[in-house]
Amino acid sequence: MKDFLHNTWKHRAHVVLALPAFLVLFFIMYVPMTGLVLAFKRFDSTKGIYGSPFCGLDNFKFLIASKAQFITFTSNTLMYYVIFTVIGTLLNVALAIAIDQCIFKKTTKVMQTLMIIPVFISYAAVQFIVYAFISKDTGMINHLLGTSTSYYMEPKYWPVILTIVKVWKDTGYGSVLYMSVLAGIDTELYEAAEIDGANRWKKIWHITIPSLIPMITVMLLLSVGSIMKSDTGLFYQVTRDTGALYDTTQVIDSFVLHSIFKNSNFGFTAATSFFQSVVGLLLMLGANALVKKIEPENALF
Repeated sequence: MKDFLHNTWKHRAHVVLALPAFLVLFFIMYVPMTGLVLAFKRFDSTKGIYGSPFCGLDNFKFLIASKAQFITFTSNTLMYYVIFTVIGTLLNVALAIAIDQCIFKKTTKVMQTLMIIPVFISYAAVQFIVYAFISKDTGMINHLLGTSTSYYMEPKYWPVILTIVKVWKDTGYGSVLYMSVLAGIDTELYEAAEIDGANRWKKIWHITIPSLIPMITVMLLLSVGSIMKSDTGLFYQVTRDTGALYDTTQVIDSFVLHSIFKNSNFGFTAATSFFQSVVGLLLMLGANALVKKIEPENALF
């Protein structure tokens, strides 16, 4: 403790600079975690979170009470995580490389701006864009194909629709991180490879992609922590919470939101969030341990 206090006083200027960020992190990220106790309580609005009576694991039992429903929204959550992660990572990397290799540098700046714009569009607005394309009576797709498909009544189409919407909205922004890595690659590596007779594709395969692997690994490890979580706006607003689509669009977060509107069971909400966080933490620790065993330099810790 004496060494700690001495070291803190020695670097007091740095401590003062870091203090605002520490306080924000502490009060916004850590203090609210005390509310997790609500997962084990039956919430009573007159008594508050800490005064409500304990109910043990009843909230968790409610989560898995309907076995068929629990399996459906859990499997959907995992399915979309895999689809979005695999396709999103491939497109992010491909787009970053394509822009990096573009010889018209002024054009790339315009492209970057256009690509990032969709991420700022709320899903509340995106749902109207999607509706304009796939509605039964006025949708552009039905007009172009000469069909009258009611997409909002056909669950089988929505894994594709939601994937397209997710890719359109996030790919441009997601490629920015990989572009920053590409900007830091030593140009002498490319020059040496060119002297050795490597063409553009070989330089990408042997220099560009290996340089991106550490960042790809870090991003995948971080995403594993959110494996049980989904974008509520995408699954609730874009689908317009249509009951006919639940077989392929109901995920854990949209199920929780729907349950809150029905019975305002906040203990159940806390239990679900706790369940998601614990599963995500365990999976991230496991994935990190695996990466650390295979390639220690790419592990988070």
